[in-house]
Amino acid sequence: METDRLLLRAPRAEDLDALYALHADPVAARFDVGGPMQSLDEARALLAECLAHWDAHQFGYWVIALREQPDEVIGFGGVRYRVLDGVQVLSLYFRFMPQAWGRGYASEMALAAMEMAFGSLHAPSVLALVRSSNMPSRKTLERLGLHLKGSLTDCPGQQPSLLFEMSAADYASVPRRLPEPTPFGA
Repeated sequence: METDRLLLRAPRAEDLDALYALHADPVAARFDVGGPMQSLDEARALLAECLAHWDAHQFGYWVIALREQPDEVIGFGGVRYRVLDGVQVLSLYFRFMPQAWGRGYASEMALAAMEMAFGSLHAPSVLALVRSSNMPSRKTLERLGLHLKGSLTDCPGQQPSLLFEMSAADYASVPRRLPEPTPFGA
């Protein structure tokens, strides 16, 4: 799939190093409860999970690159099924390399993901889980039209994560245009 600036594709086995580089980057992982990824084995397990979701459902988190640089991975994201609080939901996720922050790529990818979720998959809603301290992602979700639904204790011993939601009805009433990018470092 392509957007104005992005190439969104299914992950492949050869994306292991890019997945690891992103999740091991201490700046990109600054809001990750577990901190930066520590080993290629962790990356291999995450990639296997992503590939299994694609095999089972024919969609999932994308590998994200710029259309002009299709071999340079700048992030991972999209929608996939996930169990939250005992219920299977369609979950929106994104993580980008720090050099890609502040350019609106997360919003551009998320709009494509929401179009797929509500247009092709006919989802009743899409949820996004975000750490309360992750203001850039919170602002991006709000600008996209997701609403704070509540919180969820998803990591024992940590502050609850915030749960954002967009219903199909909300999506039908939201303009399909890119919001302003969240400023770098916000």
